[in-house]
Amino acid sequence: MEGNQKERRAISQIEEIFGEHEGYRRAHARGTGYKGTFEGSGQAMELTDAAHFRQAKVPVLVRFSHFSPDPTWADAMSPVKGMAIQFKIGPEEVTNIVSVTSPVFFTHSPERFMEMLEVSRSFQRGRPKLGELAELLMDFPEVRAMFSSVKKMTVPESFATGIYHSIHAFYFEKKGKRQAVKYLFEPEAGEDKRSLKDMKDLPFGYYEQELAERIARSPASFKLYAIIGEAGDPTDDPTRDWPKDRERVYLGRLTIEAPEAEAEQALYDPTVMTAGISCSDDPILQFRRGAYRHSYEKRIAENEGTKKH
Repeated sequence: MEGNQKERRAISQIEEIFGEHEGYRRAHARGTGYKGTFEGSGQAMELTDAAHFRQAKVPVLVRFSHFSPDPTWADAMSPVKGMAIQFKIGPEEVTNIVSVTSPVFFTHSPERFMEMLEVSRSFQRGRPKLGELAELLMDFPEVRAMFSSVKKMTVPESFATGIYHSIHAFYFEKKGKRQAVKYLFEPEAGEDKRSLKDMKDLPFGYYEQELAERIARSPASFKLYAIIGEAGDPTDDPTRDWPKDRERVYLGRLTIEAPEAEAEQALYDPTVMTAGISCSDDPILQFRRGAYRHSYEKRIAENEGTKKH
């Protein structure tokens, strides 16, 4: 499949397996949107001239989400949570960071992703068959890294107390030099977590309600860091995490202040860059550009159709 055909086919596969849910994203379907600010630290200016990392505040849209493509799944069936940020760095310019509470993705190529979708059809109701899980682990060894990560992973008590990873690598660029980085968000409230077992009794919508009540009391904040890659650290494989001892540079403070409907509807394409930052050669990252765009266009058309009736 060439061009956008591959991405369109992947979206169709997701709909076939997890159902068509008009007006929702085809991944991370259920979420909640907020507005806030990002205040750059200026500490990365030797590496990049990116406007939002200077010592200045920029407005942001932030969407928290559950990873499931089905918005009816219980909170417990989506242990991985997401946080997408859109930085408004000019009147007509934005840039995005998409992050999740897992440091790795479950496959390294679009083709493998689509093969895995076919194996995963029993996930439709949120209860995968053990045989299909075993087949995934046998046929797709890269999935083991994701399952190993999830098995060890605890789940954030709140959207506001998770540690969020960009998964993909990017390049900071300045004066002809470039530096591979990954992004990491750490909650200023501290990492508050629960076990996967403890999640099963959570009511539907717990995370959205808890966050709304928390931010009604006071803003929630995160510190954003760039993890500095070294020689040999993979930039093209999101299934492989970088060593934990890598240098970190503090980029700034993200503050979530109030609910915002626009944030729930926005397109958070992780490949939308700004001067001083570029995408890596990660094929999954490039694949997400077309997949996100196609999902967005379908969602907007569906929502417009609903308004007309």
